[in-house]
Amino acid sequence: MRTPARSKIRLAAAALVALAALSGCGSASAPSAPTGVDGLVVPTPDPRPSDFVDAIDNPWFPLLPGARWEYDVARATTEELVLEVEPGGEIAGVSTTVLVRTSSDGAVVRDHYAQDTEGNVWWFGREADTGAWEAGVDGAEAGLAMPAEPRRGDGFVSGRAGGEDEVASVVAVGDAVDVPLGEYDDTVTLEVVDSGFTRRDVYARGIGLVRTGEAGLTVFDGASASSLRSAALPRTRLASVDG
Repeated sequence: MRTPARSKIRLAAAALVALAALSGCGSASAPSAPTGVDGLVVPTPDPRPSDFVDAIDNPWFPLLPGARWEYDVARATTEELVLEVEPGGEIAGVSTTVLVRTSSDGAVVRDHYAQDTEGNVWWFGREADTGAWEAGVDGAEAGLAMPAEPRRGDGFVSGRAGGEDEVASVVAVGDAVDVPLGEYDDTVTLEVVDSGFTRRDVYARGIGLVRTGEAGLTVFDGASASSLRSAALPRTRLASVDG
């Protein structure tokens, strides 16, 4: 038989538990805002122009008018790769910025990007001799090039065209990288799978792409690695991307 004293203790404990539960309900925290790629529809089948801004100033993917990057490309012999920013036209009703990629053999690739109001950068199309696509045409859709808040472990479609997806995932945040231009430790590393080939792109805050490729991975133009040698970014706009 249970003693009266023990019964009173158990009843008191039960009352405290109930009170704590009620208190918890009354002070529940507000839902957290989405982070990383949470809440994004990727790829986006129907982008709304009002969701996008004119400037691309994402800290890891800044495409400022007049910016220029030069890379050493490791092959049998060292070659060059140059990236430059130019104004672009409208794609699917959205104003874009063009990143022009020119290799030392004269091949030119023009990629169209736009940034949404939250700071995410989207890839809207490509012009190249080897193939072209444009969001909204023949089933192609804009994909995510760089999240506003890169989060390790996030994966997303970078672009969708011709029934195939280019897929990227954030594999590292904050790793140090050493390239000819200098050493950077505030970086984001994306692993990208495109047409069966895999590469790793490393972006530094306030600079952009500083290295692409890794041992055993395929990168731009079949090269084994590309490392940033020089960068010319408009000083009047640097404050917006340095963070």
